[in-house]
Amino acid sequence: MRLVVVSNRLPFTVVEKEGKLRFKASSGGLVSGLGAYIDKMRSLGHAAETLWVGWPGITVDKPELRAGLKAKALSDHSAYPVFLSEEAMDNFYFGFCNGTLWPLCHYFPTFAKYEEEYWEVYREVNQAFCDALLEIAQPGDIFWVHDYQLMLLPAMLRARMPEALIGFFFHIPFPSFEIFRLLPRTWREQLLEGLNGSDLVGFHTNDYTQNFLRSCLRNLGLEHNLGYLSQGERTWKADTFPMGIDFDKYHDAVGTPGVVKEADKLRRKMENVRTVFSVDRLDYSKGILNRLEGYAQFLADNPDWHRRVILIMVVVPSRTGVEQYQIMKRQVDEAVGRINGEYGDVHWTPVLYQYRSVSFDQLIALYSLSDVALLTPLRDGMNLVAKEYVAARADQTGVLILSEMAGAAKEMGEALIVNPNHKKEIAEAIRTALDMPVQEQVRNIQALQDRLRRYSVFRWAEDFVERLREVRARQKQMESRLLTQDKRQEMLEAFAKAKNPLLFLDCEGTLMPMPLDTKQVSPDEELVELLGSLASDGKSRVVLLSGRDKESVESWFGELPVDLVAEHGVWIRDQARAWSLILPMHAEWKSTLIPLLNAYVDRLPRSRLIEKEFSLAFHYRQSDPEQAFLRASELLDDLVGLTSNFGLQILEGYKVIEIHNAGVNKHAAAMHWLAEVNPDFVLGIGDDRTDEDLFRALPENGYSIKVGASKSFARFNLSQRDDVRKLLLHMVQANQVAGGVSLRV
Repeated sequence: MRLVVVSNRLPFTVVEKEGKLRFKASSGGLVSGLGAYIDKMRSLGHAAETLWVGWPGITVDKPELRAGLKAKALSDHSAYPVFLSEEAMDNFYFGFCNGTLWPLCHYFPTFAKYEEEYWEVYREVNQAFCDALLEIAQPGDIFWVHDYQLMLLPAMLRARMPEALIGFFFHIPFPSFEIFRLLPRTWREQLLEGLNGSDLVGFHTNDYTQNFLRSCLRNLGLEHNLGYLSQGERTWKADTFPMGIDFDKYHDAVGTPGVVKEADKLRRKMENVRTVFSVDRLDYSKGILNRLEGYAQFLADNPDWHRRVILIMVVVPSRTGVEQYQIMKRQVDEAVGRINGEYGDVHWTPVLYQYRSVSFDQLIALYSLSDVALLTPLRDGMNLVAKEYVAARADQTGVLILSEMAGAAKEMGEALIVNPNHKKEIAEAIRTALDMPVQEQVRNIQALQDRLRRYSVFRWAEDFVERLREVRARQKQMESRLLTQDKRQEMLEAFAKAKNPLLFLDCEGTLMPMPLDTKQVSPDEELVELLGSLASDGKSRVVLLSGRDKESVESWFGELPVDLVAEHGVWIRDQARAWSLILPMHAEWKSTLIPLLNAYVDRLPRSRLIEKEFSLAFHYRQSDPEQAFLRASELLDDLVGLTSNFGLQILEGYKVIEIHNAGVNKHAAAMHWLAEVNPDFVLGIGDDRTDEDLFRALPENGYSIKVGASKSFARFNLSQRDDVRKLLLHMVQANQVAGGVSLRV
């Protein structure tokens, strides 16, 4: 097994100097986190089992330089470069990635740009990554794709490598449906379909996971079951994995010579003052201005802390060529100057502001010496700085103030959690942190450290890969239930030999599409002809089961030599006989339930009440799916008490709730024909919950088939409705061959 990590950037940046390519280590949470995991794998002797694929950070046009870069990247770093033009990277990275997706995912929709050119380049770059992966793919590879820059890649790779094991991790917030749907419809649908090409899609928090699942529901109509999604024969999963850090790296670094040296320098500069520390990339999502406003409010409210505290604020340059970031840089500069001018003097500078990167030793020294870490992002996928600060507190003192909008806040409850939009709340948290007794600090940091030590970045990566394997095992289990070519051939041979075969075929959703509007459904001519051929072979008994009223079913199939079932088993009609009730029934109860059902129709737009002779059906296929789920659940609760008094049964189908007399279902209908026909071959095919009663009625050696990948009492599954018609056509052809008629394929 080889783990192929795929990200926008490689863990190093290539620079050209004097015609030669040199490698320089990259920074960032993904690189440091995954890099640590891969380094650990290599230390355990698994170096050949990892490969990192990404852009090298430079445009390389000369073939000889590309070849040399590939060779060196593979030999020295187990990496494989994806070559892109400078223009493509500008429109891709600064265009669609950071001009459209980044602001939307961080809830800054007014900053988002919707340029068709950016979208087209985004698609092209994702395709370039797919092409690069196909160049190096090996059997058994696990592909782990990372972050919002490559959302289309899993589906592209799936189309070329259907059996590939693909995981995707989304490192930034996945926004609510209301924000995500601001993207043009075709874009957002393709982005979701791209992610759904994965076997496992991971997010930092449960909120992000639920947002993704809701978007799949609202945009693609995909419902989930405990995070599992299905379409055709494919099943995949969305789940939550809060990313950790290399705890020991930050914890043990405090005592290293380089950090000790930097700490000594800082200690001399910070004598007799308490320190509040923050470090961020320059980005509008980080809440840097909010932090400064909160700190200014603290100084205004607490004059007794003047000259006794300083804010050390490190801002790392980022996207310096983007206008929004240039504006923000000016705003930060002005805010710092305003605070220092209003509250500072020749002996005290309230804010020590550095607009530059800092070395690892300097960062750890700042972590280890600062009394308070103040992190106030307006929206953040995780925020690993919060975890790094806690890990570096070797003496277990210190206080973490953390925005509730950061993913890390979900698992770091011992921190002081603040709303970054409320400067008064930030000011009060700073005062609380500075006044917090040492014993309470130790208790909180100790609890946080224990958690971070247990769920490190290594555990995070191992959990993801292990869950990915579990999903594949579940897929294999589902695949084992698929009607394979061998099983299909076995079934066709048994059918051809049978003298008295009995076939139960569900109509809506199995033979015919499941319509949004029940008035629109009717069988096409091809289906009617196919069923006629199947039922006219001189031996087969074909029973068609429908949830519609008997008049509709009669109009569809009444001229065919078939048996019919209407209203999910209320009415049955043997060939050439009149319709009859399967059991004695009454309908007086309908007048009691109709007002209740009509009240729910009024409360749920686009739902309908359909009254049949001995049943009532509440349909909500056209309704808003989330509102429909709530209303349907409420209706079921209301019906349970009422129906028990009338001897009624509640039947749940595909976005329909049906009420009829107890003892009436497809199980009872099937038993009627099983007892009458005494068949030597039985087949039952259906697609929803109502058909489970049919499957339970069939003998063990019968062929029960569920359409779709969901769990079922059926022995086998077929991927989609079209496969049912193909199977029935093969049955017709099998009979023709058995009868001496030439088979036309």
